[in-house]
Amino acid sequence: MKINYSINNKNYTADLSKPLDISIPLQEGKKNPNCYYAENPVFQTIRFGEDFIGNVAEGGTCNYQKIMITPHGNGTHTECYGHLSNQEENKVTINQSLKTFWFVARLITLNPTKITQSDLENTEFEQLSQIAEPNDEVILKKNIAEKLNIKTIPYEALIIRTLPNSDTKKTKHYSGTNPPYLEPSIGKFLAEKNINHLLLDLPSVDRESDKGKLSVHRGFWNILNNDDNNKSDFSKVRKNATITELIFVDNQIKDGIYLLNILIPSLETDAAPSKPILYEIM
Repeated sequence: MKINYSINNKNYTADLSKPLDISIPLQEGKKNPNCYYAENPVFQTIRFGEDFIGNVAEGGTCNYQKIMITPHGNGTHTECYGHLSNQEENKVTINQSLKTFWFVARLITLNPTKITQSDLENTEFEQLSQIAEPNDEVILKKNIAEKLNIKTIPYEALIIRTLPNSDTKKTKHYSGTNPPYLEPSIGKFLAEKNINHLLLDLPSVDRESDKGKLSVHRGFWNILNNDDNNKSDFSKVRKNATITELIFVDNQIKDGIYLLNILIPSLETDAAPSKPILYEIM
């Protein structure tokens, strides 16, 4: 099946029979990416006394399971600004925030930079110096800016593939390892570029331990600081912007422009497991 669509009065085609899945399948146990000390997913057979067993292998008539997961820590997931909001005051969920599901996306590949003490003393990295330590691996704003300067058709989603890129990302356990992250100023920078959906193959856009600043998250969603009461100001928040973490982009998928479909279950939570899919634009 092929679809035709228009961008800035120019016609394009995508073949929906040739999806490029950039999500990581979620399975029971340890064979998943894992971060922030999340428990492994559990797929548990439902049983009712001696009369019902929800497992055909054990003699049941059908398979019937309870699944326990941690969206932020177990695998590919998409989150909204509710990740940083007071859910008791105003419940904000990804199901409320993600209202459209098709986007034009730009895929770029970047190599994290190993930060030195000299870098941290450079005024160019003022925000970074507040959270980073020498030898941190960081995706720098200037490297993203170089990629975004290449003229293409308009896009509102940015997908970042980091190097090195191997299948180990599908099962890597990141907790306590200080994995690569984005320079703190990148969130605001992308918001100003009208990037509404950010996807990347790391466990978080921010440093694993960043003193609670979460600068990339906050900048991307335009969550402001209220110095008067030390509370976050959501008055100008980008309500429909999303961040998708722990994707995996196969090396055979080339950098460039794609049609992106973000699929989520209808869960009223700040984040949900997701299935982002790319289609080549013709």
